[in-house]
Amino acid sequence: MKKVLIAFAVILVVVIGFIFMGLSELDGLIREQIEVQGSKATQTSVSVEKVETKLSEAKASITGLKIANPKGYSAENAFSLDVVRLELGTSTKEPYVIEEFLIDSPTVLYEVDKQGKANLSVIQQNIQSALPKSTTPATEQKDAQATPLMSVIKITVKNVKLKLNIEAMDLSELPLNKRQFELTLPTFYADSIGIPDGIPADQVGAAIVDAMLDNLIKEGKNKIKALFKEEAKAKAKEKLEEEKDKLKEKAKEKLKGLFGGN
Repeated sequence: MKKVLIAFAVILVVVIGFIFMGLSELDGLIREQIEVQGSKATQTSVSVEKVETKLSEAKASITGLKIANPKGYSAENAFSLDVVRLELGTSTKEPYVIEEFLIDSPTVLYEVDKQGKANLSVIQQNIQSALPKSTTPATEQKDAQATPLMSVIKITVKNVKLKLNIEAMDLSELPLNKRQFELTLPTFYADSIGIPDGIPADQVGAAIVDAMLDNLIKEGKNKIKALFKEEAKAKAKEKLEEEKDKLKEKAKEKLKGLFGGN
């Protein structure tokens, strides 16, 4: 029974670090709690298509996880995660270990509003506000609550399709003809969490998503900066060509004046 409770706790911390004891119909309850607690942490709608646990193989998966955009942004989802897979460790004492946390083929929307604020930044701020502000060591935190301590060794995010939408952004000084873009990001790895002593399980899920958002926000900002830089170069080149044409015309006029030609 202890092994079942450990595995169940590990699965729940994927998104919201929530531990729920005394279970039957495990997968359905996990799905329900991810949706309820995930919505609370992100302050937007979270839905899950399917949860499948294989406790005998120490594996779990979450399919069709979607996180809606915050208020003030488009009706598209901020995240559409095809599948999240977990390889659970075999530790029988705290900190319990997730050997690998894999997010495969997510579609992520990076949308910027008129004020230049990104939807992912809003979600990240909401998650961070849900995390405890205390700097109390993990062992002392454990004494103060019933939540087990956990560690995540490897966090992998691969095949990310990042969609950029800057349609609402005020670009009057540097207008772009195209304001929506798609790019595939290379596989990236987030730092381990809770090594070596572990952190309370109800903080792990938020910490994982927070780490993933750090990378995605960075990629989004870098892409937008690159677009602006390319556009600025194009405008500068265009202006330079105009100036060259003007100089050529002036040179022709002077030549006409000097030699009386037509």
